[in-house]
Amino acid sequence: MSQPQHMHTFCDKLSINFTQTSQYNSNRETLLSSLRDRSSLGTYYNATVGLSPDTVHGMFLCRGDITKQSCSNCVNTATLEITKNNCTNIKDAIVYYEECMVRYSSVSFFGLVENGPWSSRFSVSSFPDSLFNPFQRTLSDKVEQLIILATSQSSLSSLTPYYVRDRNRVNEYDGSYTLDTMVQCSPDLDPANCSVCLRLAVQGVSSCCNNARIAQFYIPKCFLRYDTSGLPITQSPSGSFSVHAMKGNEIYVRIFITAMTTSLLALAGL
Repeated sequence: MSQPQHMHTFCDKLSINFTQTSQYNSNRETLLSSLRDRSSLGTYYNATVGLSPDTVHGMFLCRGDITKQSCSNCVNTATLEITKNNCTNIKDAIVYYEECMVRYSSVSFFGLVENGPWSSRFSVSSFPDSLFNPFQRTLSDKVEQLIILATSQSSLSSLTPYYVRDRNRVNEYDGSYTLDTMVQCSPDLDPANCSVCLRLAVQGVSSCCNNARIAQFYIPKCFLRYDTSGLPITQSPSGSFSVHAMKGNEIYVRIFITAMTTSLLALAGL
């Protein structure tokens, strides 16, 4: 089995530190052990351990397109990574892998949409940035369809809520390719906030990975991934499988407001 692909680990340096002999550390270890134990049973789990002021809240979220074994493998790896290095004595941390995310905090974050920290990876090769290349519109239309499907009643009642993946052939003026697109939200969100989160991810991809042929964007409560394949060799330079990695503490507030406004207008039927 391939090893989980680590993207970024974030430790909130503004949170209060704790010692290895503290009750908080004991509660954190209990929480992370609980996440490991539940990771073979499903793609999502959250838990709260301990009494204030030593309460620890935590969760994991695995991609809906991986096996239970791969999910368990990723969560086990992530729960070890998140307590190492700069996060050893930090009360709030989140780690992103390509296959999953794991998080713990002294403050409850369940049900909340957050615009960071974020992590992305995208291919060096990209579609031409011109008015005559319709890739951006094609991707935007497809992701919008998936957001609607992901927040539908049928998605909520599925084995993997808020997860939708689509693979289809795209025919354009200069050739055709296969577009494989996936969106997913954490099940602790309601449909409206899932929609907001995914639109934040859309804005994030637009900002960091413009026209990239392969991209993935992660924020604390949702994922967005897409991949294009089947392009002619002449359109796929040798660097097409190289990737850039980026990270940030937050997506711009103006993007968050735009996404929130779009969601509210959609809910109002305007």
